[in-house]
Amino acid sequence: MDQKFKQGTLDLILLSVLEEKPMYGLEILKAVNSKSGGIFSFKEGSLYPSLHKLVKEKCIEASWEPSTSGGPPRKYYKVTDTGIQTLKSKKEEWATLKTGMDLLLRFS
Repeated sequence: MDQKFKQGTLDLILLSVLEEKPMYGLEILKAVNSKSGGIFSFKEGSLYPSLHKLVKEKCIEASWEPSTSGGPPRKYYKVTDTGIQTLKSKKEEWATLKTGMDLLLRFS
């Protein structure tokens, strides 16, 4: 997947996945890959800067939780009320963009 495309949609992707439940990093990567049928597959180098940005913007919050498998604690991320509003706005923007592109490309 083209890096520029991912950069433009990464917040939407992450908020959408985290809306379902709090997750830790590797779990987020697996969920995105699985839910997108492998179309959106990215590495930790793209994930963590985006998660940190969303934390700074107060769209998500992070907390350390004990591992369920007996390993070290994991940092879980969950969507905040601000994040829910941001996700709603981004979904509306995406729907408008999709409608316009469908009309231009005659796929509707």
